[in-house]
Amino acid sequence: MSVRELLAELRGGRVPGPEAVAAFAAGLADGRVSDAQAGAFAMAVCTGPGLGEAGRVALTRAMAASGDRLDWGAGTPVLDKHSTGGVGDPVSLVLAPAMAALGARVPMISGRGLGHTGGTLDKLDAIPGVATDLPEDRFRAVVAEAGCAIVAATGDIAPADRRLYAIRDVTATVDQVDLITASILSKKLAAGLSALVLDVKAGRGAFMADAQAARRLARALVDTATGAGCPAAALVTAMDEPLAPACGNALEVAEAVAVLRGEARDTRLREVAVALGGELLALGGLVTDAEAGRRHVADVLDGGDAAERFAAMVAAQGGPADIVEAAPRHLPVAPVIRDVAVAAGGTLGAIDGTALGHAVVALGGGRRREGDRIDPAVGLDRIARSGARLAPGDPLCRVHAASEDAADAAEERVRAAMPLDAAADAAMPPSAAADATPLVLERVA
Repeated sequence: MSVRELLAELRGGRVPGPEAVAAFAAGLADGRVSDAQAGAFAMAVCTGPGLGEAGRVALTRAMAASGDRLDWGAGTPVLDKHSTGGVGDPVSLVLAPAMAALGARVPMISGRGLGHTGGTLDKLDAIPGVATDLPEDRFRAVVAEAGCAIVAATGDIAPADRRLYAIRDVTATVDQVDLITASILSKKLAAGLSALVLDVKAGRGAFMADAQAARRLARALVDTATGAGCPAAALVTAMDEPLAPACGNALEVAEAVAVLRGEARDTRLREVAVALGGELLALGGLVTDAEAGRRHVADVLDGGDAAERFAAMVAAQGGPADIVEAAPRHLPVAPVIRDVAVAAGGTLGAIDGTALGHAVVALGGGRRREGDRIDPAVGLDRIARSGARLAPGDPLCRVHAASEDAADAAEERVRAAMPLDAAADAAMPPSAAADATPLVLERVA
């Protein structure tokens, strides 16, 4: 089937065969498919019936095969995790070294911030000296030395996806399940994984606010990965408010280090890392089931083994060897740090996680457009949890800013995103929120 015939099939409301979809992906990589045809394909998939499961698998496989594919050889399982994006979410910085401490190889190809959500590579960039753009030989050496590495994809990984994504970005065709699924998984398959766990976010701080939509994406991701030969499971996790009590690159690194050191006062980041790690160990055959896996992850966090692996990874990628012991000495600090204090006491209502993410971007902690420089020091920390009772003078959070004016603007955004119920009994003492919403909403396998 020619490209024109494929487009006619889609335009006519028919699902094309997997062979035609695979040939289209190959054409993306070698230039036989024009930009106009790629845009028409993306639009037709969005407005028509989609690709179907077989077509989705075919597109994923073909885009993964369009460039270099890593081969790690037999032996130790090669494991990875992917998140659909949230705020205050440095899970990868905890999970990758924990998996390495438990005997897996973790070659994590990650990304940068997108919209209001933070990127793992941007967080690592906050650590002085750390390099994430590694050539393949150095990437392999870091994995061999530390058990894990977190790096950017090279231009030779899934080039068909890179081309199609750029076209989707400018044609408003990003948010379609088949295309999202193939884009995510093509890069993961090209990394040569033994198994993959997916963290699909749902809530006011996620790209998918609707839990049902998140479940549909989780189902598509798991079915497609499995159909393409990579064992996978997904957890749909709550992202109404920041996962860690901090948003901003250096601040999130500090929270991850606190979890690795066993010093975190807020346990939500640890809880999600443990849940995802349990699934991943079971998928990789390192434990009999996810419950046993969760116990093992908790053990390496409590015992310091995961912290040692994180320190080894950071040092191997060019950063300071004592990052775990001396993070405050190495991480950048903003010149303006102030509390956003409560004027009248009350109960903290539902937090708008997306608005907090945008507040960090406005501070300079994210990109408004491609090529923007990020200030790694800015952001928010000590973020109160929804449901917390706050007395007059208690902080909603702390703002870390480059200037007083930037801090003023961030404070205004924070107050709008974190409303208080002034009618609540302000005389009651402040307390930590008893979050009634479970963090793991559903498991999809």
